Amino acid sequence: MDSLGSLNAFVQAAEARSFTIAGRQLGVSSSAIGKAVARMEERLGVRLFHRSTRSIALTAEGALFLERCRRIFAEIEAGELELSQTHAAPRGTLRVSLSSLAGMLMMPTLVAFMRAYPEIRLDLDFSDRVVDVIEEGFDAVVRFADVGDSRLMSRALGMYRRRLVAAPAYLAAKGVPLTPHDLKAHACLHHRFPTSKRFERWPLGPEHAGIESELPRTAVSSSLEPLIYMAEQGVGIAYLPDFAITRQLREGLLVTVLDNCTDRSGPLRVLWPSSRHLAPKLRVFVDFLAANLIPAVEGSGRR
Repeated sequence: MDSLGSLNAFVQAAEARSFTIAGRQLGVSSSAIGKAVARMEERLGVRLFHRSTRSIALTAEGALFLERCRRIFAEIEAGELELSQTHAAPRGTLRVSLSSLAGMLMMPTLVAFMRAYPEIRLDLDFSDRVVDVIEEGFDAVVRFADVGDSRLMSRALGMYRRRLVAAPAYLAAKGVPLTPHDLKAHACLHHRFPTSKRFERWPLGPEHAGIESELPRTAVSSSLEPLIYMAEQGVGIAYLPDFAITRQLREGLLVTVLDNCTDRSGPLRVLWPSSRHLAPKLRVFVDFLAANLIPAVEGSGRR
């Protein structure tokens, strides 16, 4: 018998006060029970039973050991019950860290997830800083980047692309920029990350590296919604992720400019602490994102 099997043999024998009855309950011979107990006594260096030709009785050490074994089996039973119940209906709190951009893309999918799994409570943290998933106790993080951390597992959810966009009326009045240098004569609407306070760069190619610092800052916002609205209203040119302006591009409210200069794309990933066993609430969350978010990213202009 293995160690757990030997413990069970000891418990059954102690409660039945009989190797024969214990063997019958476990489907083995009485001699197998006796040998298992003897090996355990030899390994522990104590006698667990007083034996006679007609009966067995626990020693003082055996009685103490029996109480400990009962607690062990009670914990195992409770753990099995908890896991089986959780597997049947994923529940509990799920702590997820998202960047502000990821949150904007994911909110419809997250709401759908909440409706599909009402027993799971989402605890969402929106932050543009690089969080320590394990140290800060997050179940998962969603980021627009590759994260090189051997302690984490990851799953790719899709790709996105940033684009320079403006309203047709604005371009009709101010002219269409044909080169990055032309942007210096235009109203430029900038995004500033709310946590780091850094401005999001407009990558215009290495040959135009110095132009970005010369671009006008006609308006600055720490969230995308005001920039989208201002661009729609013809205030200026904004640099935005394609998933955030799907409808505007489709309906012609916004059009892209300088596409050949701003081909910047990136991956969207969900990451979680590495473990042999994925918690049911986390497993359904990752699977739900993969099944429902990828089409959204692709449909929003994946190229």
